[in-house]
Amino acid sequence: MQNTSYLTSEAISTFIRTALAEDVGDGDHSSLAAIPAEARNRAKLLVKGEGVLAGVELAQLIFREADASLVIDLRLTDGASVKYGDVAFTVEGPARSILTAERLVLNCMQRMSGIATHTAYLTSLLVGTKAKLLDTRKTTPNFRVCEKWAVLIGGGVNHRYGLFDMIMLKDNHVDYAGGIQAAIEATQAYLARTGRQLPIVIETRTLAEVQQVLETGNVDRIMLDNMSPELMREAVTLIDGRYPTEASGGITEQTIAAVAASGVDYISVGALTHSAGIMDLSLKAF
Repeated sequence: MQNTSYLTSEAISTFIRTALAEDVGDGDHSSLAAIPAEARNRAKLLVKGEGVLAGVELAQLIFREADASLVIDLRLTDGASVKYGDVAFTVEGPARSILTAERLVLNCMQRMSGIATHTAYLTSLLVGTKAKLLDTRKTTPNFRVCEKWAVLIGGGVNHRYGLFDMIMLKDNHVDYAGGIQAAIEATQAYLARTGRQLPIVIETRTLAEVQQVLETGNVDRIMLDNMSPELMREAVTLIDGRYPTEASGGITEQTIAAVAASGVDYISVGALTHSAGIMDLSLKAF
């Protein structure tokens, strides 16, 4: 269910324009005041940490939106393994334009690189298993496009982008609907009534709920929520390949290998986006 349809030029351009408007307002008065209009300079994107670089392609688009005359010389690309002292790219052109775009470029790249680095690390803990690492909707409002893009760069897999592109029947949906069978049957009726074709993922909390899903059918994936690795293994055996499985709920770097060893197909980790740190980067004149 990998979905990259959100990575459209329109969505990215809208994000950049909105973010620049938030930062620039009626003008970058620091640059307008101190820097002559005709001044031309250059700067380099300096890496001051280590991990997986992300946001390079986005940075090019930000500079282009700020001033199409800026020239970027790429030294590294998205997904590159970097260390302290590496230079990702240089930018040259009107000095005011470089300074106006600087903070948005750094804010995006630092956050995206932190997410890509954490994603790559957790993915490395899954080696030897069939499990794939999924992100979630636990993202920063209005920054989801960049955070999910960073997960991809780090080697993870995107889950649904929003509420509109997948039906995920979680515990509250099941409880409000009156149980597993009622939730699935109501969902199938809704899809038939509206003519929509959406994948259905349903969350289970016990082996009894897993059994109810198997008896009801008509889903695309079974989520095993907040189960121990041992219980997940039992659930995977019970499901016996009839549906893909997804582990979720409080999975950490300490537990993810054991969860993967249970035989699940996917592991969703909200911490990829809501708790990842940043990579220290700076834009330096030279």
